[in-house]
Amino acid sequence: MVLSSMEVEAAPSKAKPLPPKPMFEPLKPYEMSDGQFRKVSVPQHRYNPLKKALLDIYTPIYEQMKIDIRMNLKARKVELKMRPDTPDISNLQKCADFVHAFMIGFDVLDAIALLHLDELYVESFEIKDVKTLRGDHLSRAIGRLSGKGGKTKFAIENATKTRIVIADTKIHILESFANIKIHKGFDLPNHDLDFFFLIL
Repeated sequence: MVLSSMEVEAAPSKAKPLPPKPMFEPLKPYEMSDGQFRKVSVPQHRYNPLKKALLDIYTPIYEQMKIDIRMNLKARKVELKMRPDTPDISNLQKCADFVHAFMIGFDVLDAIALLHLDELYVESFEIKDVKTLRGDHLSRAIGRLSGKGGKTKFAIENATKTRIVIADTKIHILESFANIKIHKGFDLPNHDLDFFFLIL
């Protein structure tokens, strides 16, 4: 039988066998990312509180989260590094957030919640970002947020289930993702101004 130019002889094709599937050992947590190291700066005014609370900070990070921690005195930074026996890769970032929360003014007992709860985070902003105030008006606004002996701040914390640190013109809020409703409208009676304060 003669084949025409348009016809092709159907020759049985032999499929080449695939190479064997490579078997890789599971990666250890410290091998899964290049970011195995974190540094947290220590402000001048938090150096002495850090020395006093060093054991309270060191124990949960080293023993529970399995992260190496040291204080670099020359650079004035707390350095965190993953270990081969770190159970979870996210532990490094949780420890960095915990140390950072302490550095900006939160108590160790409040900041330590960042190690155990995934839905917590720290929100930071300046009063000037919310409303432009200067001089005595700015000082008065900060005083009204704190209240006498911190009563107003404690009332806001209890009502919103958050922790608040007022550091000069900066406000830091330790909150959960469940409280993300942004409520602006904290009333200041002076000059009938509405001071827009973030209650999360």
